[in-house]
Amino acid sequence: MNAFVEVEDVSLRYKAQTGNESTLAVEHLNLQVNQGDFIAVVGPSGCGKSTLMKLATGLHFPTSGAVRLDGKQVDGPVSIAGMAFQNPVMLPWRLTRDNVLLPMEVVNPHRQKIRRSRATYRQQADELLASVGLDGAGGQYPWQLSGGMQQRASLCRALIHDPQLLMLDEPFAALDAFTREELWCVIRDLHLQKQFTTILVTHDLREAVFLADTVYVMSARPGRIIVSRTVPIPRPRPIEVTYEKEFSDLTQELRGHIAEARS
Repeated sequence: MNAFVEVEDVSLRYKAQTGNESTLAVEHLNLQVNQGDFIAVVGPSGCGKSTLMKLATGLHFPTSGAVRLDGKQVDGPVSIAGMAFQNPVMLPWRLTRDNVLLPMEVVNPHRQKIRRSRATYRQQADELLASVGLDGAGGQYPWQLSGGMQQRASLCRALIHDPQLLMLDEPFAALDAFTREELWCVIRDLHLQKQFTTILVTHDLREAVFLADTVYVMSARPGRIIVSRTVPIPRPRPIEVTYEKEFSDLTQELRGHIAEARS
């Protein structure tokens, strides 16, 4: 079976805006993700984790090598992916449900239908918001929501068009520890329900081990995968598992790999 996301021997060199200097961000990067899998990518700061996300979604193109999604060469921004970032970036003048519906206004075939069936789409947004604990929040503005609530709404925006691939770039880093763990469980449950393929980029090793099937460790720049570690803890994982020895041992092992990568 072919991988759903395939990064094959990819290198990417960023050219400087001035002068002749350039930066080799990733080199000989290889990664395969099967459909429905949840993987996490960790590593030292500046190792190319976010570059990997941009390559997989067609926001950047490799200098050499190939990136394929669902068997097709990635040659432009992909419409089957949803993305959520550390900053929710909600438009303050739009109601929360209308922020959630933004992808529907640009992704076919929804952009052709939403004007005719706005009420149906709004109901869909409200139902998705309710599924992550935001029942009734669709009629509020983002500035009326807490940071954790805005991040839940951001996840809904990433999922509203039923993407086959969900890309998460440090989505919980700015939240307090309790809210962060709540949202881990939200993602856990959504993934179990919808079975979308997920790539999580994070500095939080507990987050990576709690959520992922496999954790990949990247080297210092230029980034490449140096360790692949399967998480043996059965799903679905209760938050209490984060206090168990098996969980702590795996987290510490990954911490050691990152320390070696930085040295």
